[in-house]
Amino acid sequence: MTSSEMNVDEGEDPSEFEGGAYWFRQGAKGAFCLPTLILMMAFVGFTSLAREVGLTLVEVLLMSLLMWALPSIVVLTGAMSAGAGLIPAAIAVALSAVRLMPMTVALMPVLRDEKRTKTWQMLLVSHFVAVTAWVFAMRNLPSLPRAARLPFFAGFGSTVHFVVLCSTALSYMVLPALEGPIAAGLVLLTPIYFMFSMYQASRTSGDKAALILGLILGPVFYHFFPGADLLLTGFVGGTVAFVGWLFATRRAEL
Repeated sequence: MTSSEMNVDEGEDPSEFEGGAYWFRQGAKGAFCLPTLILMMAFVGFTSLAREVGLTLVEVLLMSLLMWALPSIVVLTGAMSAGAGLIPAAIAVALSAVRLMPMTVALMPVLRDEKRTKTWQMLLVSHFVAVTAWVFAMRNLPSLPRAARLPFFAGFGSTVHFVVLCSTALSYMVLPALEGPIAAGLVLLTPIYFMFSMYQASRTSGDKAALILGLILGPVFYHFFPGADLLLTGFVGGTVAFVGWLFATRRAEL
């Protein structure tokens, strides 16, 4: 579903649907897309891992509901399986969630309507900020009226959340009928989807260069600095890409 298709349904007058309920429904409709399907399958992989660790269905659903971001959930599950203490597990989860802060900061100005938006509304929808919702929102919200963006994003995020929770509960019950490697292998769909989504959402050549450099530098830093490979890859690759893009931009302006 493209951004132009989300503005109004065919044959409907947009002036008749200025309320938040209409845009909430439009966002809910947009949630039924390929990214949501891939996210559902990725949560199947997490469910398989959770069953092996010994988590109950209630614990799995609570983690999915309250934490939402799949990498953080997987980190917590791995820490539990390794017998890590509460403080180390909390630190690991917090570090994995740090990436969501700049995403939230970038998204909030796009969502906010200075005349209508309340603080509690922004806090509520910020729970839905993850890679899937963020990429979808940054691609589609700018084309919508300012007053429509918050309810649209709320409809999209809440629907994706609900659908994934339902599929997670279903997969927890049917996973014993599947082979372990098949279910666990579905986790790999998540980083693959994230990579292509971020590349598609890139707006400048510097954004694309940062992703490409990350793919190149990741294995190198993993070989020489296995304990800090992810941090070094992001810092070095992002810095080099930004400096190169800034230099090329200023040179083009001369």
